[in-house]
Amino acid sequence: KMAEKQEEPSNTQNGEPDNAEEGEEKKKKLKREDLPPFEIVTGERLPAIFFKFQFRNVEYSSGRNKTFLCYMVETQGKEPVTARGYLEDEHAAAHAEMAFFNTILPKCESSTRYSITWYVSSSPCVTCADRITDTLKRNKNLRLTIMVGRLFMWEEPEMQAALKKMKSAGCKLRIMKPQDFEYVWQNFVEQEEGEEAKAFVPWEDIQENFQYYEEKLAEIL
Repeated sequence: KMAEKQEEPSNTQNGEPDNAEEGEEKKKKLKREDLPPFEIVTGERLPAIFFKFQFRNVEYSSGRNKTFLCYMVETQGKEPVTARGYLEDEHAAAHAEMAFFNTILPKCESSTRYSITWYVSSSPCVTCADRITDTLKRNKNLRLTIMVGRLFMWEEPEMQAALKKMKSAGCKLRIMKPQDFEYVWQNFVEQEEGEEAKAFVPWEDIQENFQYYEEKLAEIL
């Protein structure tokens, strides 16, 4: 059963949506082939099957070795703007957290205040955590809240130290509550065309797992 589950996401990966126009299809296929081997997939909304598998706040996350990052950026400059989307990392070379700073927000205007919220399937690795800390220290006009489904390698002393540094740099780190998963479901997950938007169905242990991770995070921070 488990093995089956793990294969699901990779199969749908290449499945093209049926209802896109043909020209779009060709462009997409072309694009996909021209991409360098390390691909950061960005999009408006992520497929439901990825959400259900990757965002599950389970303790043992076998097969869940990708990071999915849904983001919302509010800028308060002359004209306030809200941008949203998601990133996933296909390969281990560039993590979604890094990709966010490299592609979505490559430069911060010092005259603009940025309020950023991420909903991420799991908390950042040490390298990404350090990068987040540095970015926040360098850009005082950046506010970052990271909502995570699971804690990644939280038992490692190195990881705990990196999370503490993020906190002291002003990053708010939170564990996603059932309502947060529902928010992501409504705002970042593809709904089938022409159907009523399907209601979010919480998994069995969503609340216990949230409490488990919340306690761990409180102990670390």
